[in-house]
Amino acid sequence: MVTLAFLRAYRRFPVVVYQFLPLVVAYLRDRRRFLLFGRSRDVTPETRVRRAEVLLETLLTLGPTFIKLGQILSTRPDVLPPEYVDVLSSLQDDVPPAPWSDAEAVLEAELGPVDDAFDEFDTEPISGASLGQVYAATFRGERVAVKVRRPGIEELVNADLRVIKWLLPVVTWFVGSGQAFSLSNLADEFDRTINQEMDYRREKRMLEEIRGNVGDHDRIVIPRTVDDASTGRVLTMEYRPGTKISDTEALDEMGIDRTELASTLETVYLQMIIDDGVFHADPHPGNLAVTEEGRIIFYDFGMSGRVDPFIQERIVDFYVAIANQDIDGILDALVEMGTLSPEADRDVMADVMELAIADVRGEDIGQYRVQQVIQQVESTMYEFPLRLPQNMALVLRVATVVEGVCVTLDPEFDFIDVATDYLKAEGYLERSAERFAKEAGEQVRDTAEAMVTVPPKLDSVLDSVQREDLTVNVNIEDGNDVLDDLAKRISYAILTAVGLLSAAIIYSFRTPATALLDTYVAAGIVVATLPMLFFLYRSFRRTRERGIQASPQFTRQKMRQRQSPDDSDGGAATGIERSVDRDVGAGGDRNGGSDDEK
Repeated sequence: MVTLAFLRAYRRFPVVVYQFLPLVVAYLRDRRRFLLFGRSRDVTPETRVRRAEVLLETLLTLGPTFIKLGQILSTRPDVLPPEYVDVLSSLQDDVPPAPWSDAEAVLEAELGPVDDAFDEFDTEPISGASLGQVYAATFRGERVAVKVRRPGIEELVNADLRVIKWLLPVVTWFVGSGQAFSLSNLADEFDRTINQEMDYRREKRMLEEIRGNVGDHDRIVIPRTVDDASTGRVLTMEYRPGTKISDTEALDEMGIDRTELASTLETVYLQMIIDDGVFHADPHPGNLAVTEEGRIIFYDFGMSGRVDPFIQERIVDFYVAIANQDIDGILDALVEMGTLSPEADRDVMADVMELAIADVRGEDIGQYRVQQVIQQVESTMYEFPLRLPQNMALVLRVATVVEGVCVTLDPEFDFIDVATDYLKAEGYLERSAERFAKEAGEQVRDTAEAMVTVPPKLDSVLDSVQREDLTVNVNIEDGNDVLDDLAKRISYAILTAVGLLSAAIIYSFRTPATALLDTYVAAGIVVATLPMLFFLYRSFRRTRERGIQASPQFTRQKMRQRQSPDDSDGGAATGIERSVDRDVGAGGDRNGGSDDEK
């Protein structure tokens, strides 16, 4: 039975397809200039920027759900090229506020008449976004911020989510398997995240849990919730105004130490992720403010997440390996977390990681060195093997956005030093050393046991060889369908050869009596053979067109060549561009309360 939700999704589907159609046609023409035939087209960075701007306008036109999707895509460098990430990072919830009468209807349905529920209520929202908007009010003599969910937003979001899931198989057709893997996880993450954001009861629980974990931190402020005025669609909390954390001029006027502020922010997130296992997952500048005393205020816990103990341990291993500049340890941690394919070329990835660490450290890196590593990547991998499992997506979002905020506060901020100091203060470095020593002892014990058990087994194998009774089972893994392509080419080649040879024989041995018929038969065989020849050509063409399907990127630290027109020798400048503040929040100072801006 078709429900109203499905009917709404069916109505939205052609609208969404129509809006995305220009981009789809452009991508198809990249493969075949004239859609069905023609050579592929080269796509320049300038072209990608223009397309990203078209995508931005499309998302804004399609409304709240797609605005949220664009904001999540802006933190997913494993899905989109860097030009798209840069453009979408400016995406804000620039949605006109809902009329007060609509918000009042939600408040009355949840809490009763507004005049009875609150002492005072300012009907002009202090902040507004696609899923909800925040009002200032007074509740039992206390100044509060009231977050109200937009009326009717659930039906629109659910319809759009269905449309996105219907379109996902089509989108994955345009990308490589690595990006398809991340896109599938992204769709699941987005569905879960946006539904969680609409549930204010969950947001209240997460806020209170995080407040209980870090609330005693003397540099952190997390607003207290008001139980008697909070429901699934209304969240009321104490009003805590502050200065937007990215407003560096205002912070300087207040005499705030911005480097210390950045260090505090990173340390708090390390505690939430590594120690507590529950964290605020939307730390863009619109959701972070600073008090006059230099304390950081956190707003909007709609996007928050949990980290299971296994991932927590792997994250610790990752940071410890970075602190020790242990490249093998970094790669091992990435493989265990599921973010790096076990089949990746470790030598190439080691060079890439060394380059990334040097970039974070702010070290000078020669342009030739950058080009050398990129050439290694291009020549050894079919696709870049960095992927994002579902349980790591929010963690990466936090890492990238926090990095942008910290670099805005202090362009020379050293993340590795702060992380190392935190791990040392919490005893993680010593614990890791003890664990490694224990594992080394276990390996020595296993080696000693093997020295006793292996020789008899080896003697048995040699006896089997001597008796010519040894059987070896071989399983061939063909992840890139090489054998399948080879079989198709052999089949096409055989059919083409047989067809052309048959046509040649029939035409050569024609007689005067059957000359016309033999000519038509030979021509018919040639025409029937032409598709096989075309398929054979296309199979080789497809192989030549294969390359890296995802751009190598490291959160916001991207390997890019910097061309300096000011160099006296006219050569290219060396180094790697450091990407700085990506403010995906709304502009202006935050005046308190929770916010739904992403």
